[in-house]
Amino acid sequence: MAGGLPHPVLWSSLAGMDYITINGTQTEFKHVFYTWIAMAILFSLAFLVRGQLKMVPGKIQNVFEVIIGGLENFVVSNIGEDGRKIFHVLIALFLFILTNNLLGLVPGCDAPTANVNTNAALALFTFLYYNWIGIQRWGAGYIKHFCGPFWWLIPLMLPLELISHAARPLSLTLRLFGNIRGEEIVLILFFLLAPIFGTIPIYFLFLLAKCLQAFIWFMLGMIYLKGSLEHAH
Repeated sequence: MAGGLPHPVLWSSLAGMDYITINGTQTEFKHVFYTWIAMAILFSLAFLVRGQLKMVPGKIQNVFEVIIGGLENFVVSNIGEDGRKIFHVLIALFLFILTNNLLGLVPGCDAPTANVNTNAALALFTFLYYNWIGIQRWGAGYIKHFCGPFWWLIPLMLPLELISHAARPLSLTLRLFGNIRGEEIVLILFFLLAPIFGTIPIYFLFLLAKCLQAFIWFMLGMIYLKGSLEHAH
């Protein structure tokens, strides 16, 4: 079931991996199963491209060079040369989230990012990483990023900034979850109402939307990292 609506037969159901029992409690495992599939796809593509690196790139290498090279230039143009030091994390998040999103469009698969637990883990990692980068860069002086431009604003700005930063993981989690789960529910509705003519156009629209959601996470992560690397005013 997806959002109370009938869902096509999933590979996880056939493999008996929708739920597992831990200490006598049945726990949903479907999103973990498809996360493993996403990881297997990414690792397979990475080894495939690495084994065929050429001075004159082939089709697969060319695609990855365009995506990774273009996004790296985008990060460096916004953050500066420091962007190259943290780009590997941003591109890993982008490719991982993109693959997870697109799995929801594959017959028999479900998008792990349509489960709030997957997104919460990714959001918590993003939150901890950009704060760790800020602490690593500025040490104890990183606290100045939360204090405002003037010392007399500290009592006002410090609580507001801490609440604002603490809300970021929740915002990242719910934004991605709501969009991906909502798209899948709408796709199922169109499939039930008009199996072919209603589904195919919306299918390609959601293909674009799922790519956009991965890029939005990438953008927000870049903005958070840029803030942690900049000098506090």
